[in-house]
Amino acid sequence: MANNVVVVGAQWGDEGKGRIIDLLTPSVDAVVRYQGGANAGHTVVIGDAKTILHLVPSGVLHADCLCIIGNGVVLDADVLIDEIEGLHSQGYLKNPKMLAISKSAHLVMPYHRQIDQLRETKLGSARIGTTGRGIGPTYEDKAARRGIRFGEMIDPEIFKKRLEQILPEKNKLIEILGGHPVDMSTLLTEGEGWRKRLAHHAADASLILNRYIKDGKKILFEGAQGTLLDIDHGTYPYVTSSNTVAGEACCGSGVGPTVIDDVLGVVKAYTTRVGEGPFPTEDDGKVGETLQTRGKEFGATTGRKRRCGWFDATILKHAARVNGLTMVAITKLDVLTTIDPVRICTGYKLDGATIDYIPSSDEELRRCEPVYEDMKGWKEDISGVRKFENLPKATQAYINRLQEIAGIPISIISVGYERSSHIMMRDPFA
Repeated sequence: MANNVVVVGAQWGDEGKGRIIDLLTPSVDAVVRYQGGANAGHTVVIGDAKTILHLVPSGVLHADCLCIIGNGVVLDADVLIDEIEGLHSQGYLKNPKMLAISKSAHLVMPYHRQIDQLRETKLGSARIGTTGRGIGPTYEDKAARRGIRFGEMIDPEIFKKRLEQILPEKNKLIEILGGHPVDMSTLLTEGEGWRKRLAHHAADASLILNRYIKDGKKILFEGAQGTLLDIDHGTYPYVTSSNTVAGEACCGSGVGPTVIDDVLGVVKAYTTRVGEGPFPTEDDGKVGETLQTRGKEFGATTGRKRRCGWFDATILKHAARVNGLTMVAITKLDVLTTIDPVRICTGYKLDGATIDYIPSSDEELRRCEPVYEDMKGWKEDISGVRKFENLPKATQAYINRLQEIAGIPISIISVGYERSSHIMMRDPFA
């Protein structure tokens, strides 16, 4: 039986992690978000209601689950306040004690957002494709020891002192980039509002989590973005500014690696990505359009259309290696219905040679041509299926082949948008 499980995206993000986390939350006592910022978007559909979460862990839709924003997250206070208000309006998070924010989480400041957007504009066609939410500049300041932590914002004097140290340099950079300097008094006023709305959520997340672990309680560690957006192990430079892999669950929440029991990687039954960068299995034709339309592939944070293509098993093998995946969840399997044949990329052709790994060089990945294996498609509606053996034979064959290539057991299969539309092959917490 597993007590502590990491859920991580095993593609370029947008794999449906929020859906899987919501599904598993009834089995746990706490869900902790351990990295990323408001550039993440986890969508959970319950009946006719769709809830999009950017900072609050997806477990918030269950009243008895403690939700923790860990120290590895960069926190946009304005976005978080709006998100909390939205949850209240839907009847969630009635007990404020069920949301804890690490005092060590760094704040995304207005100058971070402006710097992010100005840089992207100056890059032009060479832009990275960021969300413009200031995530990268905030992580830069964290690494350079120029950041402001959530706990520092709570104390007005410390907050003012930190701004006096930092703001002059930021405003000089903004002027060089062609922007408008940020006013100190405006930031101090905004800080008062943040303090009033959020200070009561401040906590030592590491202490809470380790007490839970000592008491034998179950914890789910929630990742944002996906493996290929990891700043070290992703398709650099078209990546996010934090480590998205499972190892960051420990660093970003304050627990030791020996407490993690399992790592669940989430993948779509096909592949998508948002923004710029190489995408070997991207389909610019009818199949890509079908996947985009039928899968409702729009970024939860940006609203941008997602680029779509065939399932890339090379990516899954990479994710399995760098995350130490012990199981896999597959989402949106129903989107492939009526597509025939269904293709799986099993490797790449690079300069005439066949490889079964992702090159670390951006230039090499752009030259990679996918090697496909075609499988028979299916026409039957699978959204009502709840047992693997009741899936069409062609669908079973597709799942079995993915499992065989990855060498990892598949634990959950999502076959529709509804909360109940899934097949539980192996409950990670059972």
